Amino acid sequence: MRPMKKPAVLVTSLAAAFAAALLTTPALADDFPSAITVSGEANISAAPDLAQIDAGVANDAKSAKEASDTNNAAMGKVLLALKGAGIPEKDYQTSRLSLQPQYGQNKSTGASPVVGFRASNRVTVKIRDVTKVAAVIDTLVGAGANDIGNISFEVTQASKLLDDAREQAVADARRKAEIYAKATGVTLGAPLSVTEGGQIGMLLKPRMATAPMAAAPVSISPGEETLSVSVAVRWAIKPAQ
Repeated sequence: MRPMKKPAVLVTSLAAAFAAALLTTPALADDFPSAITVSGEANISAAPDLAQIDAGVANDAKSAKEASDTNNAAMGKVLLALKGAGIPEKDYQTSRLSLQPQYGQNKSTGASPVVGFRASNRVTVKIRDVTKVAAVIDTLVGAGANDIGNISFEVTQASKLLDDAREQAVADARRKAEIYAKATGVTLGAPLSVTEGGQIGMLLKPRMATAPMAAAPVSISPGEETLSVSVAVRWAIKPAQ
């Protein structure tokens, strides 16, 4: 008896079905258009227009009440000096207040008895004219502030400057993309996606150590802030015409 030929018919049917599927399924390349991705950067420097100073007074006394009263009186003088210097009350506020025991050491017993108390009061001051920073520091020290801490500067209109930097960053990305397109013999199309990354960086942030007294006027340089933006842009490309 001769063998049946049904398997051959089955193979032929599968091949026909596979060919039909290829004809009805779109190519994967059509779902994922050709593209190139490049990054663009932009930096804008700006002079700061706002300064912030952290200053305080600290006092030691035998009793907690004495330390606290002395400290309150000292800070009162500092606040009056700020007001006299033309700083609006809304631009300075208490940032830290503390009253802590101070311990000694009994060498014979090894105990650490309380020998006094330290009261401290700190105030944060905003200065909207950065040219007056040095004068305000002199005022603080002259009024009794014996601890000048961080001094920082910032640009209050950073959002507007960052918008300008964004435009420049995208233009930089287009410039690079056109170079790549020309070098590879293709035509640059529309942007498919834009991803932003960036930061605001301080070029100069001075810091002053504790200043119990001022023998000479303080010299402060606000420097500049650099606003940086980077973008990654994915551009469609097509064969050159």
